[in-house]
Amino acid sequence: MGKAVVRNLVKRRLRHLMRDRLEQLPAGSLVVVRALPGAGEADHGQLARDLDTALQRLLGGDVPGAAGDRAPRSCNPPEGDLRTPGPGPGGSAR
Repeated sequence: MGKAVVRNLVKRRLRHLMRDRLEQLPAGSLVVVRALPGAGEADHGQLARDLDTALQRLLGGDVPGAAGDRAPRSCNPPEGDLRTPGPGPGGSAR
């Protein structure tokens, strides 16, 4: 498959997975999900586990349906703190 096909497949999978998890976020939340290169090789279940792990870290607690104590594998979220964006160029604090 071409690079654009893989990119769009990952985008559709992540959009679908996030749609099911929106109710877990506080009202008015803005979340950016960025797929790392390994996401193209991950199956739907692995993407779901990695997304749940990232949301669990973001929200600082248990996320229903989250991966639990399992560590993410192929498309890990970033190592550092996950922070909500503050005011910045072209943005506004909410």
